[in-house]
Amino acid sequence: MERTLVIIKPDAINRCLVGEILRRFEKKGLKIAAMKMVTLQPYVLKEHYAEHKDKVFFKGLINYMTSIPSIPIILEGKDIVNVVRTMIGSTQGREAEPGTIRGDYSVSNQNNLVHAAESKEKAEEEIKRFFKEDEIYTYQKMNFDWIYSKDEKYLKK
Repeated sequence: MERTLVIIKPDAINRCLVGEILRRFEKKGLKIAAMKMVTLQPYVLKEHYAEHKDKVFFKGLINYMTSIPSIPIILEGKDIVNVVRTMIGSTQGREAEPGTIRGDYSVSNQNNLVHAAESKEKAEEEIKRFFKEDEIYTYQKMNFDWIYSKDEKYLKK
């Protein structure tokens, strides 16, 4: 089963968009395998955003992400990384397509509501960074029979 990491960021929490974001993932048919509200620690975020450490916005990004709690989530589904990245839209909210989460609710580059892993490899790495194994739930999502066709060989029977 493929997994990805999504973080609902502080601006989404302050703007009361958590339910709307979760609703979109659930209505798409994605499975929530883990979710928690937590104030992210600077050392974790510095590791998470290490590729940006020399950029001018790095300190502000860390301050923003630690300002109030965020909600890390693990989602499961077929081709999940691509599905989620398509749903959230491009990083720059002003440029994101209408109908995407960022396209409908964001006009910022940094305060863009959600983070989503960019590849399967990154998703695995990020999931380990934000979740312990005992925080991830395995269960049968009953409507997967109606979301995926038997030809997709997604379900283990």
